[in-house]
Amino acid sequence: MAEQPANGQTPQQPAVQARIVAQYIKDMSFENPSVERMLQGPGENPNLKLEINVNARRVSDGLYESAIDFKADASNAGGTIYICEIVYGAMFKIENLPQQALEPFLLINCPSFIFPFLRRLVADTTREGGFPPLNLDPIDFAALYVHRQQQAKAAAKTPVPANDTTTS
Repeated sequence: MAEQPANGQTPQQPAVQARIVAQYIKDMSFENPSVERMLQGPGENPNLKLEINVNARRVSDGLYESAIDFKADASNAGGTIYICEIVYGAMFKIENLPQQALEPFLLINCPSFIFPFLRRLVADTTREGGFPPLNLDPIDFAALYVHRQQQAKAAAKTPVPANDTTTS
């Protein structure tokens, strides 16, 4: 049985502490394969395909990396206009966080802290690439996390087809 303090209150858990130790561009690529087409005029409106993934890993005791993997692919009937790929990450020192709260914290809260920096980097990169800046809307990392969890559960429930061993 847990000991109770003399004043009758329950003992307090140590406060959760989380701080950003470092932020950085982990990987970055901007491709402008058709610059000569850009010089001919704006052309038709591009189709923009965005992909965003979040990853996290333990680096050492209490030190974790959370990274946003971003890709934008702009194209039109003439082909690819540009491709912008950036992995933006940060190291977080996290103390006294319950184990069951660690994964959601790393995949929801941590990306939320660093997203404004990725957003600015994407806008600056596309503008410096000769295009209007790509201004990203805010991202609901909690919804992204829940969607990812639902996909994992659905994949786990999908039966693996048995090998057909019949012969003719």
